[in-house]
Amino acid sequence: MERVTEAAQRILRPSENEYAERMKAVREARSRWEQGPALAKTRKAEFKTWSGYPIQPIYTAQDSQAVDPLHDVGLPGEYPYTRGVHETMYRSRAWTSRIFSGFATPKDTNERYHMLLKNGQDGLSVAFDMPTLMGLDSDHPRSLGEVGKCGVAVDTLADMEILFDGIPLDKVSTSMTINGPAAVLLAMYLAVADKQGVPYSKVRGTLQNDILKEYIAQKEWLFPPKPSVELVVDTIEYCTEHVPQWNSVSISGYHIREAGATALQELAFTLADGMAYVEASMARGLKVDDFAPRLSFFFDCHNNFFEEIAKFRAARRIWAKVMRDKYGAQDPKSWKCRFHTQTAGVSLTAQQPENNIVRTAYQALAAVLGGTQSLHTNAMDETLALPSEKAALIALRTQQILAGETGVGDVVDPLAGSYFVEHFTNWMVEQCFALFERIDSEGGVLAGIDSGFFQKELARSAFEYQQAVERKDEIIVGVNEHVLLNEKIDIPILKIGREAEQSQVAALKAVKERRDTAAVEAQLARLSEAAGQGKNLMPYLVDAVKTYATVGEISQVLKGVFGEYREPVFI
Repeated sequence: MERVTEAAQRILRPSENEYAERMKAVREARSRWEQGPALAKTRKAEFKTWSGYPIQPIYTAQDSQAVDPLHDVGLPGEYPYTRGVHETMYRSRAWTSRIFSGFATPKDTNERYHMLLKNGQDGLSVAFDMPTLMGLDSDHPRSLGEVGKCGVAVDTLADMEILFDGIPLDKVSTSMTINGPAAVLLAMYLAVADKQGVPYSKVRGTLQNDILKEYIAQKEWLFPPKPSVELVVDTIEYCTEHVPQWNSVSISGYHIREAGATALQELAFTLADGMAYVEASMARGLKVDDFAPRLSFFFDCHNNFFEEIAKFRAARRIWAKVMRDKYGAQDPKSWKCRFHTQTAGVSLTAQQPENNIVRTAYQALAAVLGGTQSLHTNAMDETLALPSEKAALIALRTQQILAGETGVGDVVDPLAGSYFVEHFTNWMVEQCFALFERIDSEGGVLAGIDSGFFQKELARSAFEYQQAVERKDEIIVGVNEHVLLNEKIDIPILKIGREAEQSQVAALKAVKERRDTAAVEAQLARLSEAAGQGKNLMPYLVDAVKTYATVGEISQVLKGVFGEYREPVFI
């Protein structure tokens, strides 16, 4: 690898005189071209991305002069990882395919998982229903009508056992999209591993567990921000010691983007959240190189093809520089920004839903060209309902065609050196650090949440985008352009009936009747005491879920210690 680097340096670094002459010739040629008729033939006066990046008609070597080909771009698998976190990327192994799935009862979802695994999916991604996300049991009054509707209902360890029935946890990695009660669901997953006889050292997967973006964007929290962050650190500390292949936090820009952020805001706010978790973990006394290699990220991939690619490349460069230079990480694994990507749910349209297959395919291609480690492709019907089996299979086949038929993974970072892409990546990096300074001026992430800085920024961006759509400055095919009059939606829709809720409530009642109530109460008391003393709660959560204490019971105990949170009104 050293010889490759030296060769690259000889090729990419001509003498100063040669370089100056080349740049002079480029400037003269560009000036001549710009004075010609080409610039008069434009379909609009200004071209820019929604993040504010001004798009020039052409890019030349002149635009890449500020880009150091070794220190900014480098080589794959080497600092600053702009070109990818692994040397060979997809030449040795394709990205992990994860189709987000969860609906109705654990039994229903387990059947879907087996179907996806049978058809070539190599990792699971669990969607939970709203009551579970909010730390409520299926029999809670607020759960009425919501059980199993937007994901799978999980109340107790019994549900988790059914969910992963026949799925060996030492063979399949699992991603769980859960935040407020994330530590509880992780405890259940580990309890299932215990029942399967799988040592924690072989358990692989990711817990979203990013509570900061909940206050910023998704609004699914249980407790106030500070104790919630401490609970996240509990999982980081516990997994660092006991579950070494588990990503204890997936720092999520996806929901920030879905709430209206631009690509630039998604990048800056997500990485700022990541830095907040690093600082909280170090304040706990953890050594950065002990936990940082297992931090991962989760990004959205929207419609502006090159903006998304530049965002992903910038994310790796920024994270590497921050981890090495700001936090003093010495292990190269701590510098690597590893991330999962999901195509943009907010870009899906109810109108002409088959168009969503095309959108998803382009977004998936951008994610792969941007160097993602795993990928979830949305189903065409997700704006209308949870995915039907056919729609989920098409979404999976989209990835398989991309991996097996296009050749896109045969070259590592094929867009490196593109005048446009490198200039765009540099712009993203520079603007992101400017936003970091803005966040610092607010007092940091937690202070920015308290002041409403993030919330107001997202609201402003979302409003401006909607105005642009209404003006047709932003085109959405089938919505504000190329509209079909009197359109009839003719695709099968997955409908979750009341029987799923009734079945789940009955199952929960049966668990409560047969469990040892005294053991449940004893473990919940131990949990409450440990929370009041500021102890790491993961061992107590594992013990509690093994008695079949419910998600709602555990959440209520912790609310009694930590309190509840109501978002202030921001003007």
